[in-house]
Amino acid sequence: MAFILKNDNLEIQIDAPNENYNFSRFDWTGKIASVKFKNIPISGLEKVKSEDENLFGKGFCNEFGIDSALGFDDAKIGDWFHKIGVGLLKKEDNEYLFNKAYKIKPAKFKIDAKEQKIRLSCKSESANGFSYLLKKEIELHENGFTIHYYLKNIGEKDIRSNEYTHNFIALNKASIGDQYLLNFPFKLKEQQFGEIVNPEEKVVVGQNQINFASTIDQEFFFSNLGGEERVKAEWELINLKSKISIKETGNFQTNKVNLWGCKHVISPELFYNIYLKPGKSTTWSRAYSLNNIE
Repeated sequence: MAFILKNDNLEIQIDAPNENYNFSRFDWTGKIASVKFKNIPISGLEKVKSEDENLFGKGFCNEFGIDSALGFDDAKIGDWFHKIGVGLLKKEDNEYLFNKAYKIKPAKFKIDAKEQKIRLSCKSESANGFSYLLKKEIELHENGFTIHYYLKNIGEKDIRSNEYTHNFIALNKASIGDQYLLNFPFKLKEQQFGEIVNPEEKVVVGQNQINFASTIDQEFFFSNLGGEERVKAEWELINLKSKISIKETGNFQTNKVNLWGCKHVISPELFYNIYLKPGKSTTWSRAYSLNNIE
């Protein structure tokens, strides 16, 4: 069943771990399937035309280890490795691909739902010396929500990974185009970006703002917007027509900020680096705020 967190301004739908999305990429704990602000839709779908939308992201999805899943290199072909927040995946070859459909042994999940918050946990079994405990709390506020994370290494080997949230955002279902502004609290150093995919050249990079010359038709992608420097983990997206803004703020600094988008959704991505010795844990959070602008 889906869980609803709701107040006068916000309505958030959170799918249970084994409900709807069931692919091997995004974290199954706390799947925020949709967000509405004053009854205006804020989030969208990764794919608008798909035979099975449960294979793709929606709303606010987070992912651990997009480039290399935990224990993949240690596993032999035919063995199992971890995808944090999902379970064990079966290794079929020597290249990990985040968008590949792997066979899954789901982790064990627990849910504790309250009126204004929901807590979820995921405890893995041991595989090749790796094991972890993940806890997540999604808490509703008057004009936003916060996602709190706790990750503990309960295995025998070090955990090296990262986590980010893939925000599938479309404010009032508006196509990505000239009614949007995307602001960052740091200088955008285009000459230091990693990868740049801007086929229509409609994505315009300024000093600390990105805007759009016209409606996007093809996918775009920019990596390392901060040039791999440690910067404040924050962005703000504004829709000038609907006069709505959404801001994400992490309680950490980040050295990796990516941006992906297409015609119907946009996703700024703030990465949190993880390095845990056995027995050690870490916590971090992401706060989202929504507002009307003048």
